[in-house]
Amino acid sequence: MSKFLTAMLGIVTVGVLSACGSGPAPAGDAGGGSDDGRITMGFSQVGAESGWRTANTASIQDAAKEADIDLKFSDANGEQENQISAIRSFVQQQVDVIAFSPVVRTGWDAVLLEAKNAGIPVILTDRAVDTTEPDVYKTFLGADFVREGTWAGEWVVKEFAATPGPVNIVQLEGTTGSDPALERSKGFAEAIAADPKLTVIASQTGDFTRSGGKQVMEAFLKANPKIDLVFAQNDDMALGAMEAIEAAGKKPGQDIKIVAIDATRDGMQALADGKFNFIVECNPLLGPQLMELAKQVVAGESVPPRVVTPDETFDQQQAAAVLPDRKY
Repeated sequence: MSKFLTAMLGIVTVGVLSACGSGPAPAGDAGGGSDDGRITMGFSQVGAESGWRTANTASIQDAAKEADIDLKFSDANGEQENQISAIRSFVQQQVDVIAFSPVVRTGWDAVLLEAKNAGIPVILTDRAVDTTEPDVYKTFLGADFVREGTWAGEWVVKEFAATPGPVNIVQLEGTTGSDPALERSKGFAEAIAADPKLTVIASQTGDFTRSGGKQVMEAFLKANPKIDLVFAQNDDMALGAMEAIEAAGKKPGQDIKIVAIDATRDGMQALADGKFNFIVECNPLLGPQLMELAKQVVAGESVPPRVVTPDETFDQQQAAAVLPDRKY
């Protein structure tokens, strides 16, 4: 399979959070351990909108148990106000460290400042934030979303290099205002700009859900008689689009090609079956790295400002080869 080794393995990386549009990484005071010596972590998850998110949650919960970290878990159900309330609750409970995957990229200054003033270090997982307050979180752990969009776009450029134009593309975006939606869109747009015959004729959020992807794709098909390719910013939306394409009497992967991001088991199965054409991986198994970072920041140790996870890309043959041993 293709391996892109620009991402560092483990938690060794350098740089600032400019790749995800965030401010400089912070260095606030470290929190202390609990009375029994165990670390208490408050974690606020975005929700359970996709197979990727389900795998991410399981990884975090399993890793906390393995690391003997007391995990206080909160599901925001896709609502920023729920996450803000959860973080404030964690501050009131005086947890040792807070981690969360932000629903959207903006609107976090006040609550992050509250955590900083309480001396509780914060770790961002999966998604970054924009903040005007300095030093309000310790580090970011997750993927390079711009790179993911770029890899998807580069495949499209290569795939349609010999095809006469125009090539009509529709895009299924993630949650409006979220870091992956913004950054994947950016990377994809910059990549396909290399070939002027590639045109995004419609782009709309499917909110990272299968039902959302299906509904939006149904509307795209009704409004646009010629669609050559779907770029879905996650597997679940791509699977919904696949269902809509089939319901319209067309063959996904042939009549309309599909490029997705995530590489979950369902998405990889669709790729192996020839209904998807290309997938960029976004690894959800962040739990072990998160727990290691938590131990470091609670101990007052220095951590990298940005920890980028390694990802891969898959075509049909590669997907079929790795499916039997796929962990998510």
